[in-house]
Amino acid sequence: MDKKIRVLLFKPGLDGHWRGIMTVSKALSEASMETIFFGFKTVAGVVEAAIQEDVDVLGFSVHSGAHLEWAGELIDELKAQGARDDFLLIVGGVFPEQDHDELKEIGMDGVFGPGTVTADIVTFIRENLKSMKVE
Repeated sequence: MDKKIRVLLFKPGLDGHWRGIMTVSKALSEASMETIFFGFKTVAGVVEAAIQEDVDVLGFSVHSGAHLEWAGELIDELKAQGARDDFLLIVGGVFPEQDHDELKEIGMDGVFGPGTVTADIVTFIRENLKSMKVE
């Protein structure tokens, strides 16, 4: 039996808008992925939980305009905990399209803006985990 894809999603800090991440969480669950919505947490706490929970995908949503800072903090914390290459990293939210490339340069594997079809996120995760040989 194939291992079920495990996804941990969170909102960094006190970034209050959560509708998008809940929609993505439901879509991933409906696609037979084990999805954990960890809520509003610190990056350090989330990385520790992702390691303990042995998830395949770590994702967050930002609407505060601090997406570049949060992505950088996530990468720094993953490095500090020796887990930089352990997860497929995804980010979504309301941020300028011109920041998508910079988010990828920082280390995000998948970047999803407003209007992204949730089936595209499911496909992205499945295809990229296969290339990482996680699945």
